[in-house]
Amino acid sequence: MTNDELFPLAPEQSNLVDIKRILLRYIRYWYLFLLGATISLTVAYLYLKYYAVPQYNVYSTLLLKDDKSGQELSNADALNDLGVAKSTKNIDNEIEVIKSKSLMTRVVKELGLVTSYYIEGKIKDKEIYGNSLPIKILPGKIDSTAAGNSFIIKLKPNNSFELTDGGRTKIYKFGEEISKSYGVFTVVPAIASSNTSTKIIVRFQNIKQIADYYNHALGVQPVNKNASILLLSLTDPIPAKAKDILNKLMSVYNREAVEDKNLMTDNTLKFLNERLQYLTTDLSGVEKVVEKYKSVNGLTDISAQATEYTAQASNYNTQLSGLAIQIEVLESLENYLDKSASRYSTVPSTLGITNETLVALIGKFNELQMERERMLRTTEPDNILVQNINQQLADLRVNILENLRNIKNALQITRSNLQASSGQFQSKVKRVPAMERELLEINRQKLIKQNIYSYLLQKREETALTLAATASVARVLDPAMGGDFPISPNTQTIYLMSLLLGLGMPFAGIYFASLLNNKVQTQQDVSNITSIPILGEIAHNDAKDILAISPGTRSPISEMFRLVRTNLNYAAIGKEPLVTLITSSVSGEGKTFFSINLGASLVLTGKKVLLIDLDLRNPKISRELGLANGLGITNYLIDHDISIKNIIKSSEKIPDLFVISSGPIPPNPAELIMSSKFAHLIDELKASFDYILIDTSPVGQVADAFTISSLIDLTIYLVRYNYTQKGQLAILKNTFKNKTLSHPMIVLNDAKEINGSNYGYGYGYGYKNDNSKKKKSFY
Repeated sequence: MTNDELFPLAPEQSNLVDIKRILLRYIRYWYLFLLGATISLTVAYLYLKYYAVPQYNVYSTLLLKDDKSGQELSNADALNDLGVAKSTKNIDNEIEVIKSKSLMTRVVKELGLVTSYYIEGKIKDKEIYGNSLPIKILPGKIDSTAAGNSFIIKLKPNNSFELTDGGRTKIYKFGEEISKSYGVFTVVPAIASSNTSTKIIVRFQNIKQIADYYNHALGVQPVNKNASILLLSLTDPIPAKAKDILNKLMSVYNREAVEDKNLMTDNTLKFLNERLQYLTTDLSGVEKVVEKYKSVNGLTDISAQATEYTAQASNYNTQLSGLAIQIEVLESLENYLDKSASRYSTVPSTLGITNETLVALIGKFNELQMERERMLRTTEPDNILVQNINQQLADLRVNILENLRNIKNALQITRSNLQASSGQFQSKVKRVPAMERELLEINRQKLIKQNIYSYLLQKREETALTLAATASVARVLDPAMGGDFPISPNTQTIYLMSLLLGLGMPFAGIYFASLLNNKVQTQQDVSNITSIPILGEIAHNDAKDILAISPGTRSPISEMFRLVRTNLNYAAIGKEPLVTLITSSVSGEGKTFFSINLGASLVLTGKKVLLIDLDLRNPKISRELGLANGLGITNYLIDHDISIKNIIKSSEKIPDLFVISSGPIPPNPAELIMSSKFAHLIDELKASFDYILIDTSPVGQVADAFTISSLIDLTIYLVRYNYTQKGQLAILKNTFKNKTLSHPMIVLNDAKEINGSNYGYGYGYGYKNDNSKKKKSFY
């Protein structure tokens, strides 16, 4: 019969109890789980009671008046023609403005959050704020070194208080100015406090750090992508403070936005006032000049007088104008001919010259110039012909200059005569236009200044109206609200996480300890390594007596031996007498204990049982049963005069159980066991006994058990929980694979209920049913 046939249900049974076995493994350490849960819950309680600070969330909504909301942020339409642009707001930009550090710094300053107040506690100090403050600090001149400084104030009767700073205590009156190295401040009562023993801790904070803290705690986000409404939220241990910060933040934001929007309007109004003041003075001066000018020159209607003088002098002006043109033309020609560059250049002849002689001379001069240019194309400049033309040109040039001077002198004489003839009118004509021109210039300046004055005066009124009617850039829809219940710490979550942590740490510890433990802990550890059938389990023996089974005993361990006996009977049906070898990996795994009690159990069934102590190196059976060692197996194998009946003894502890002790320890136990006499002994004993149990040396230390394998019908291999190492099971696996031991079966010793066993779980029924009426056989 194969091992699978002996225990066909073992794999299925093992799978069914995996979860139960795992649970039982951890339930064994229930006290660790209880201790871990108790400690973690206690720590959580202490944390929540003495360390954790409740946090409250407050919120508000703010409407930005921008193009998305259909409301313009600037109504300064009156300044459009001055180039003053209207401002519009971008939602993302305004979110960054609201979250800016400068804005929060201004909020902290205005609320006086640089000074914090605490009530002294046994474990931690509790911050107080607002209406809970019994006192208030009015800072005078506080510099930046005040940050980090603190002092204790204790209220006293008679409107006084005790201030302790750096171990020094001094009594002050409320309202008295207090000077410190970092500044000057005053303490005033905020509310009437009857508890004069209260100690109030005052701390000066760093304004940048406070602003940065609240800036990070502030949340600003649009309520949705299609609206220009912002949701502002703030989390703080004191909901009243958080509400004040949010409300003040919205107020400061509105104020700064209006101030920024009105900055250009203020500058424009200032400019208009300055210009109007200057123009008022300037316009008054121009009007006085007009008045004085008319008075000095005796003018009433200057237009009529100018018309008369102009008509009389018009003729003379026309003639003088023509002469002036001719003289100017002649002077131009004279200047042109005087230049050396014009020696070989033609002279303009179409400049309105009417003198025939001059025109003829200029024409001759120009013809010679052209003739010279034609000759120079074919001859050299030093040719006699060219030199002749050059001389003619020089002569003509002198004649033309002389003629020009004569004509110019004649024209100048004519002009002088005309000027002398019209002298009496010329003075009047010159005087009237000058007066008219000067008066027109004065009136023109006056008109310009009047128009500018009127325009700026109108714009100043429009700007003043715009400044007075400036609306806020945002509207507070909901002032700060909320903070009725703390949002953190979450008591239920903390207790739950603490409980899970308290249970998880022992679980993890047990798990990793089991991973590091290389000893057999459960039946599964054995079945994972080898497929050898498990005959049964033996419970832990709490009694000092090695004998765990006797007639009438119903203890768990005795019942487990009965179950092993039953399984052994099923496995050995039809095989009597049965020679059973009992061994293990190392000493100390309970071979002797198991051998004695298995023999005692078999005796109870009326069977004749013989127990042989074949552990010749470390015999224990005789000592445990209280037998004198005397003659034993060693004596029988060495001395031929000793018979079998001389070495068989009966046990007083277990009647009807016969024992062959080991005898003296021989120098060559392995060789003695391998002798033919030992095989003869076994054959002789089979005729007298139903069961022969052989307690032999551990196979992991010596090879004694392997030497008698051929004489053995069945091998029981002891594995002890929490003692046998998993690596030692490889010996058992190899013996099963190589068949070095006859039909091995495993008994798990020292089982405890917490090991995942119920004292008998997993036992197979080792027999083969051939569906006939024949006896069931072992093989």
